[in-house]
Amino acid sequence: MTNGFELKLVNTTAVKTYSGLKHSDDKHDAIWLAHLLRLGLLPTGYIYPRQKRAIRDLFRKRMQLVQQRTKNILSIKSFYARYLGLQLATNELYKDAQACLPEDPELKAIITPNMTLFNLLTAQIKEIEKSIVKQHFKRTTDFSLLKSTPGIGDLIAMTVLLEIGDIKRFKSVGNFVSYCRCVSSQHISNNKKKGKGNVKNGNRYLAWAFHEAAHHAIIWSQPIKAFYQKKKRKTNGMIAMKAVSHKLARACYYMLKNESVFNIKLAFG
Repeated sequence: MTNGFELKLVNTTAVKTYSGLKHSDDKHDAIWLAHLLRLGLLPTGYIYPRQKRAIRDLFRKRMQLVQQRTKNILSIKSFYARYLGLQLATNELYKDAQACLPEDPELKAIITPNMTLFNLLTAQIKEIEKSIVKQHFKRTTDFSLLKSTPGIGDLIAMTVLLEIGDIKRFKSVGNFVSYCRCVSSQHISNNKKKGKGNVKNGNRYLAWAFHEAAHHAIIWSQPIKAFYQKKKRKTNGMIAMKAVSHKLARACYYMLKNESVFNIKLAFG
């Protein structure tokens, strides 16, 4: 692409294989792909813009650091429960981690590495968040639109925008919510379920973002909470939460496509 060539990213899960192909090597595979391209039948994927790829991967790195910090927090809380018989609140760690160190020197030596990692990871996470918001999202219209949605704050809005890339690459809202893993994967024949598809198809980061947004939306929005409780009475909590995340994903698609703020009546009416 840098040298002016047109690049096609083949969707290997959707491309049709040639049953009569007698040779399986790079040369014959290339011939078959070129034949599909000439016929206009070659399924291709989206190539994320190179100039935005680094900032997206940086935010993915932030998510990795958050997971590592969570492991340290759970380890510290487990230590308190096993050795001291106490239940340590997570907020106490964020306020002053050093104050949570025990006085006994041997116990202090056990937990000090976890405390050090916790402080280091927290500092790195804050630095990444500060740089990304300040440089790329603070004044963008799409960022403000997404934040008008209940349950979506700075971090979730950044995740959604970075993982989507260009909303126009999705032909319909159904393609988008499928990419977000917000719909079930089933094989239907004669109105009967014959099996399941690959549930891991799609973007796991968007799936996480809309699931987190659904959790927060239920807390801060009464209409969304009422919708969740109604679904929960008919099915169970997990399916009801998935239904909320599906609704939020659909709303975000239309908000970004039409450049409009969140409308609770259209989304959950």
